[in-house]
Amino acid sequence: MSGVLVAEAVTKRFAKGDEAIVALRELTVRIEEGSFVSVLGRSGCGKSTLLNMLAGLTAPTTGEIRYRDRRLDGPGPRIGYLTQHDTLMPWRDVLRNVELPLQILGVDARERRADATDLVRRVGLAGFERHYPRELSGGMRRRASLARLLAGRPETLLMDEPFGALDAQLRTELQEELARLWQGSGQTVVFVTHDIEEALLLGDRVVVLGGLGRILLDLEVGLARPRRADDLRTEPEFVALHRKLSAALKGE
Repeated sequence: MSGVLVAEAVTKRFAKGDEAIVALRELTVRIEEGSFVSVLGRSGCGKSTLLNMLAGLTAPTTGEIRYRDRRLDGPGPRIGYLTQHDTLMPWRDVLRNVELPLQILGVDARERRADATDLVRRVGLAGFERHYPRELSGGMRRRASLARLLAGRPETLLMDEPFGALDAQLRTELQEELARLWQGSGQTVVFVTHDIEEALLLGDRVVVLGGLGRILLDLEVGLARPRRADDLRTEPEFVALHRKLSAALKGE
């Protein structure tokens, strides 16, 4: 099976003193173009390590990462990465933070200002363009980070538990916002989470990882879109999928 982003038999070891710590072992996964894949697993199973390799930030010890059938040797503009941590530049206001990827790409000042303004509006931050990160709530900073990620026009988005630190209501709002922005974009998304409901709400496919990145379950999600958490929780199909994922994690 082909894929836009492929991890082929990848193993990752880290040196710790005289020891070699294995984070992933012989993991193979293929991500199809335009798909939204949730990667689900407990803490310590290697989810973030996998995402770092898919982003080109770290190389596998053995095996290979390929992007569009070419070996991935480092980060590039076609792959965007939204980490768990806030990486907004504190000396730039919201609009200038969102403009930054466009500036790096050499986009004309007028065009990048128009694009950034539109993205700020689309993520629900209209009116906060001139606010600095210190003046924003945690949820607003996440929205600004999402807008900045999209501003770089990446083909593929990698997201490492981006909403994990938010309260439940705000997390739900941003999940729905992300799904809305993704639909029809043609972009590929790999979204790491430890939350079963989040994986199902967002993904068209859920890959469940166990220890050392062993794939416990690779599940297609046929739930209709758009999806709302409050509506889904009582749907028999959602409940059945939730049980399958929960059983896979418990079995590990």
